[in-house]
Amino acid sequence: MSHSAPPLDTPPVLAYVGLGANLGDAAATVRRAAAELAAVPGVSSLRLSPLYGTAPVDSSGPDYVNAVAGLDTTLPPLDLLAALQAIEQRHGRERPYRNAPRTLDLDLLLYGGRSIDLPALMVPHPRMHERAFVLRPLADLAPGLALAQGDLPTLLARCADQAIRRLD
Repeated sequence: MSHSAPPLDTPPVLAYVGLGANLGDAAATVRRAAAELAAVPGVSSLRLSPLYGTAPVDSSGPDYVNAVAGLDTTLPPLDLLAALQAIEQRHGRERPYRNAPRTLDLDLLLYGGRSIDLPALMVPHPRMHERAFVLRPLADLAPGLALAQGDLPTLLARCADQAIRRLD
């Protein structure tokens, strides 16, 4: 999918990306994927949260390793999504069925303050406010962030039944 390049004077947008894996060496995969994302043209200042271990939610298989990356980008949202999907493919991502165990999952969580509702992309991510594995690492990077559903401490309290443990 090709999109037009942004003008050179496009101000960067602060975006957040969820990273997760539960097949193979998941922690190494998440770290490699963050490094690959940091190297994407149009992405700068990537900050990776600590890694967390979580039981699958609406999924199966081994426990997940999750993190969130905050980054500045001049890429339009669909171009950033295409870059995320390309990284997933390089790591052998397959989609045999919804919420299948995965070698790598990259989700565009937030793109500046924009709301995007397209067939290929919904931002803010529609279920992020219900997922401790997104909220906890997001709170590490942006503790004062509030979503439409509430601030991060309030949303995390609602997810108290979801076990999550810091790995690093």
